[in-house]
Amino acid sequence: MKYIKTKRLILRDWQESDLKTFIRMNQDPDVRRYFPSLQTPEESVEYARTAQKCIVDRGFGLFAVERKDTNEFIGFTGIHVLEADGTLDFDFLPAIEIGWRLQKKHWNQGFATEAARGVLKFVERQTDIKEVYAYTSVRNIPSINIMEKIGMEPVKTFDHPGIMDGHSLKRHVLFKKSTQKERRFKL
Repeated sequence: MKYIKTKRLILRDWQESDLKTFIRMNQDPDVRRYFPSLQTPEESVEYARTAQKCIVDRGFGLFAVERKDTNEFIGFTGIHVLEADGTLDFDFLPAIEIGWRLQKKHWNQGFATEAARGVLKFVERQTDIKEVYAYTSVRNIPSINIMEKIGMEPVKTFDHPGIMDGHSLKRHVLFKKSTQKERRFKL
């Protein structure tokens, strides 16, 4: 099913044919530069299956992203429910997180920003979600730039509890965006 269309992209259900590319993408050290490790093939498949289950169960999730011009799967963008699970007990949970990850060959073409903007329009029009959050390592300037381009505001910096002390990715930044349109009424 297609959920969101933008000028150049389709955000849709995950397909079995996406998995090979997704596995390869998550084993690319450049794609995983701001994560503590690469994902195993099994972890990538589980991630995609969980993302699809959330879409089916909730009507939203981390959608597969496809280019309209080539029909090529290029990664994912979407929202998901972020809840405390005993390992990631952030003080801002529960929250709705917006996120993205694209294959390296599709970077620096505006696809992540375009897809994220499409997701935000979807959230505003199709849900009652009031705000979305995003977080990343303070070193992840490319993602921080996308957060700023889509109108997110920095909230705070914090140490990621799932990353060991002393690791260069330990320090993170949290961003937030209201997804409710301001309503103006004439008297």
